[in-house]
Amino acid sequence: MLALANENKRKAGVENVEFLKGQIENIPLPDNTVDVIISNCVINLSAAKDRVLREAFRVLKPGGRFAVSDVVTRGEIPPEIRKSVLLWVGCVAGALEENDYRGKLTAVGFEQIEVQPTRIYRTEDAREFLTSKGIDVDALAPHIDDKFLSAFIHAVKP
Repeated sequence: MLALANENKRKAGVENVEFLKGQIENIPLPDNTVDVIISNCVINLSAAKDRVLREAFRVLKPGGRFAVSDVVTRGEIPPEIRKSVLLWVGCVAGALEENDYRGKLTAVGFEQIEVQPTRIYRTEDAREFLTSKGIDVDALAPHIDDKFLSAFIHAVKP
């Protein structure tokens, strides 16, 4: 990924960009040095989400923006339903409930927190797939519809 990113940087003729290898739980940058943090659906894959959000807050400059896309859930979802739906929406295993996401961002110091759904998943989106796995989709429907979403999460470091 770093080689590809650097090749694209070279092709674009961009000189004010630097790519570093790191982990989202331990960002290899000094405090208060980043203007914007972007991510495309990987925070939900970390087992240490609190650490990820603390690191994001740590490296952002005051006024810095947190702008990520992630899978979130809405409301309580029974574990057996979550497991069944994992077959369909692979990233949902580590997805935070949207209010928990807001709470975690608030706990590390972020403000102006918004969770804007970009896609809300419904049973019909996965009927064929889940049925092929022997899952009673109609029984799951009340537990699935409107409970899993892709969202844009935005926050600001004061």
